[in-house]
Amino acid sequence: MMDLYRFMGIEKKVYEFGCQVWEGLRERFDQIDTISEYNQLKVLKAMQENKVSEACLYGSTGYGYHDLGRDTLEKVYASLFGGEDALVRPQITCGTHALSTALSGNLRPGDELFSPVGKPYDTLEEIIGIRPSRGSLAEYGVTYRQVELLKDGSFDYEKIKESIHEKTKIALIQRSKGYQSRPTLSVNRIRDLIQFMKSIKEDLICLVDNCYGEFVEKEEPLRAGADLVVGSLIKNPGGGLAPIGGYIVGKKEYIENSACRLISPGLGKEVGASLSVLPSFYQGLFFAPIVVAGALKTAIFAANLYEKLGFRVEPSGTESRHDIIQSVELGKKEAVLAFCRGIQSASPIDSFVTPEPWAMPGYDNDVIMAAGTFISGASIELSADAPIRPPYTVYFQGALTWQHGKFGILMSLQKLVDAKILTF
Repeated sequence: MMDLYRFMGIEKKVYEFGCQVWEGLRERFDQIDTISEYNQLKVLKAMQENKVSEACLYGSTGYGYHDLGRDTLEKVYASLFGGEDALVRPQITCGTHALSTALSGNLRPGDELFSPVGKPYDTLEEIIGIRPSRGSLAEYGVTYRQVELLKDGSFDYEKIKESIHEKTKIALIQRSKGYQSRPTLSVNRIRDLIQFMKSIKEDLICLVDNCYGEFVEKEEPLRAGADLVVGSLIKNPGGGLAPIGGYIVGKKEYIENSACRLISPGLGKEVGASLSVLPSFYQGLFFAPIVVAGALKTAIFAANLYEKLGFRVEPSGTESRHDIIQSVELGKKEAVLAFCRGIQSASPIDSFVTPEPWAMPGYDNDVIMAAGTFISGASIELSADAPIRPPYTVYFQGALTWQHGKFGILMSLQKLVDAKILTF
């Protein structure tokens, strides 16, 4: 094995250090496998209860009327996540698009959008209108306010109570941390927050951005009282096979509102051809629990490895996990570039490419992204990205298999050694 790793570019001292870290994680990995098994059975149960058949894999063209596979898949998602209805479509291009659809479908002029967990993910800023953009919610008369988390990462319940009023329509709860240093929210913490907010305003719509969190725990946020959960199929629930798509699951009224925004008023869920993507949607969902387990193992391995080298990591190597993202604060631009180039060189696709920072749409800083993926931009696959700004933190996620993820992390370390940023 050592000879093969050396042939693949990993020096002996890097490999041996990685093995030392891995040896201490076996019990933790067993716990991940237990959750994965539980979620695998949940997926299977939802498919069997909704009578998924071979006919569900055929798809449709044109208007997509009476698309059995599409309609059944949405029933599967509703059953699996605990919602009344679902919208699962290839016409939803990404997680940002899914969030935009759910928000704009359920907000009206004069309503207010509220974030009780601080600043949202960068790409939502233009949707909301925090950064002016054509077609933002602000242009349609929707106001916005947010309450920051306290310094220890807990909710500022006093300010949340002060901020919710009669015009507050939707509370947007971002589960994952995005490009921030705050902790990711567990389903139990989301439950506590939702119960508190609904005690203040019972009809408040609680929408959870569930990206990167699916199948990490045994429960999803709808079971914790959320009204809508939203995510991307080229992240966790697509299992690395879905080539595009997003999902919105929750209360039937809010799903229909979202469908009328995605497609057209008056048409709603009745229109939208699935083309030829249904086999990958079904099979990707089936594989998702085991794929997420591999990504989680990779993230925990990365946290422990870089923590032992003295870097600040979030979450720490021993914390419980509630999404697949791992951040490593590297301290300087050169280290971020080396890390990302290591991930790229460990990829099955475009391993020979050197990633460079660029002005990516939707972000207010240059961003470097390393992703040699089978599906373009699929962050359930081995990938890393970072905004080029202090404290120069890289965000790592994904890996379709733990074995590939392990190699990717070792290669990121090797590139830091090669650049003389680290020495053993």
